[in-house]
Order: sequence, then structure tokens, then C-alpha cells
Amino acid sequence: MAATENTQAPGEDEAVAATRAWVEKAVVGLNLCPFARAVHIGGRIRYHVSAARDADALVADLAHEISALMAADPEECETTLLIHPYVMGDFLDYNDFLDIADATVEALGYTGELQVASFHPQYQFAGTAPDDVENYSNRSPYPTLHLLREESIERAVETMPDTDSIYENNIETLKRLGPAGWRALWGKGEPG
Repeated sequence: MAATENTQAPGEDEAVAATRAWVEKAVVGLNLCPFARAVHIGGRIRYHVSAARDADALVADLAHEISALMAADPEECETTLLIHPYVMGDFLDYNDFLDIADATVEALGYTGELQVASFHPQYQFAGTAPDDVENYSNRSPYPTLHLLREESIERAVETMPDTDSIYENNIETLKRLGPAGWRALWGKGEPG
């Protein structure tokens, strides 16, 4: 399903639908992020598909989305998923781009106010094998940059004092589910 650099990729509606299904089935459905449910149900997630075909265009879209999110009322738009199916299809390139994403946040003056979380169809945590099930917690249908307000994170953390347990719980959930369960969750439309 996921596109690689400069290949045929989905239309905007298809990319948003696949990403929304991933949020519903995996992020919220498997409780991989216990803070996502209220934001999802409240319709406060902005899904934006970038038409970028290179890193420079993606930086421009990222800067625009950061500015738009920070200008928006959090009661209407609390977070943004910037889906970029046409660029950064290679995970190593994407991983390197994350430094540029952080530098963009800093250049716009939002350090300490906004952070970028990372999701990719081939996501792989350091020290894991490509097929290790724990990687699935960050595997999205398309390369995606998740823009999060620090204020929202702080509020969420106040409701859950042991945030370190989230990662551990995710690993246990995904191990119980296993690769076959993950594939069954998606049918033919598996992310990653």
C-alpha cells in the first residue's frame, strides 16, 4: 500500500482514509496511544496530505502545517497528521529527515511548544529486526509526521503518571496479537 519515492501513490482521499482507518484500528483500537481516543472522537485531528516529491517541498509543507496548527484553536484542531506518500518512502531517508523536521520546528520558534512524532510503513526501532512485532506500533500506511502540541502532551501526561508503561504495554499488546493478528486486523490493507 505504501508508496516509495517518485512512484504512483494514492490520491488524497485514499491516503486520508487509510490513515484514518489506521488511527481507528491500531492507534485507538489497540490503545497504542491512550491519549488519542478523545482527540479522535472529538474530531480534533487534522489529516493533511502533502503533494511533496522532494525534501525541500516537504519542509515547506511541514512549515505551513506547523504554523497552521499553532494558529488553530486547540478545541477545534489539537494535532495534525502530515501524510506524505510521494516522498521519504525509504525508512532510512525518512529517519534522517526527522532531524530536518526538528530543525524546522526550531526555526519557526516553536521549540518547547510543538514536537514531531514519527510513523512510517517500514518503521524500525533501533536494536530490532525489521519484522519484530514491536515496530508495528509506529507503522502507518504512509510516511507520516505527527505534529503535537507540547501543552496537549503535558495535559495527557498528568492523567497518566506512568507514561513509560505505554511503550511496554504496546509491546505486550503487539506480541499477544502477533504478526498474524496484525495482518488479520487489516485484511488486504495492512500498513507497512
